[in-house]
Amino acid sequence: MTGATGNVGRHLVNLLLQAGEQVRAISRNPERAGLPDGVEVVRADMSKADDLRAALRGADRAFLLPAAGQVDGFLREATEAGLGHVVLLSALAVTMEQAGVLGSVHAGYEQAVAGSGLPWTFLRPGAFMANDLQWAPGVRNDGVVRAPFAEAATAPVDERDIAAVAARTLLDDGHAGKAYALTGPASLTTAERVRILGEVLGRDLRLEELSPEQAREQMIKHTPAVVADSVLALFASFVGKTADVSPVVRELTGRAPHTYANWAAGNAAAFR
Repeated sequence: MTGATGNVGRHLVNLLLQAGEQVRAISRNPERAGLPDGVEVVRADMSKADDLRAALRGADRAFLLPAAGQVDGFLREATEAGLGHVVLLSALAVTMEQAGVLGSVHAGYEQAVAGSGLPWTFLRPGAFMANDLQWAPGVRNDGVVRAPFAEAATAPVDERDIAAVAARTLLDDGHAGKAYALTGPASLTTAERVRILGEVLGRDLRLEELSPEQAREQMIKHTPAVVADSVLALFASFVGKTADVSPVVRELTGRAPHTYANWAAGNAAAFR
């Protein structure tokens, strides 16, 4: 597993352990990984062939969280190791004409994986519910959510549901060569998510809508400008529309996906 300590990865590790699987996680800092007992945590730099070769030795399946400059090397070593299946965490943006660089980057990852000759499955989640944790400081400080595009609609997906689908595609046969769109159960605007969050917290939250320029100024502090511009253009295209809802979580896990209220309740402590 790559990305084992991330929003999706931690849930996926637990699901694989519960299924009785042997899990090996790649980490640059194993001592800080904080993964459960039973996980083999291997110190590895994804940019180094020797590290990848050792980490992939004996593995038959892999979950790949892609990172710039690391995918091709991973695929070379995975091919040499005879990996039987790679599940790539991609993005729904690859299917959207307005996604710009955001979509093209993930499309490039998909093309690399498909071109490797390895059996593959692509998971294409839309917006993560976890993205709204960025609202936590404002909610804690003054009960205000500051965000652009109040009426932009997405069908955000809980990271637990992404992990559940990833587990099924890793553990069950029949998923090779398939790409799955992953969303939550409902189309929600930014304003609607703020309202639901407030209801869960028992607080009267206020949405302060940022202009695209204000949002960009904040985003480029921690995101490349070209990515920020792509994200803002994509969300601008969602204004006044209803987001498509995918049935995949229910079909592959046998249960309904988590609602936004479920997610907010599980993360309430972060907002208090």
